[in-house]
Amino acid sequence: MPAMIEMIIESLRVSLTNQQRIVVLRERDGERHLPIWIGQFEAESITLALQEIEVARPQTHDLLKNAIHALNGRLVRIEIVSLREDVFYGNLIIEVNGETIQIDSRPSDAIALAIRCRVPILVSSEILEVAGFVPDQEIDVNATQDEPETLTEEPAEESEDRLSVFEDFLDSLDQGDSDAEPPVPDSDEPDPDKA
Repeated sequence: MPAMIEMIIESLRVSLTNQQRIVVLRERDGERHLPIWIGQFEAESITLALQEIEVARPQTHDLLKNAIHALNGRLVRIEIVSLREDVFYGNLIIEVNGETIQIDSRPSDAIALAIRCRVPILVSSEILEVAGFVPDQEIDVNATQDEPETLTEEPAEESEDRLSVFEDFLDSLDQGDSDAEPPVPDSDEPDPDKA
């Protein structure tokens, strides 16, 4: 079995182009990052837990936490164990009456539960080798380390690439717009309006 590496939540980001959410994990004792696409509801659940916002009634992940506790269980850790065809696979590791049980879980649900139970998030070293990255120095300097729980936009580099599509579109627009000022004549002929 490959080594497991402890990760922390670096940030929760929103794609500017399609509004999809990405949770970015970072090695606790290293620089590698791991982005995982997650659903909107899971992102909201993770954000609520990170910001420790209390809701009137239990949300789905609160319910799961309460059920584990009511059954004399304890979430020990969550693991992200494999990546197949761009899909991450994870496990909940739960102890019940001295026995350890692994339960298959989507990483987004596992992360939402791990935050609530305050347990480690572990990722297979093989996954980090394949899908992990070390950000550029420029991105590190501009990253907001103080507020990892806030929803942030994509890195500026990606945003600029996507915005260039709009710049190309604007450049292709007809400049003879009816609201625009008329062009200045190129010739030395007298302007009939000033005569």
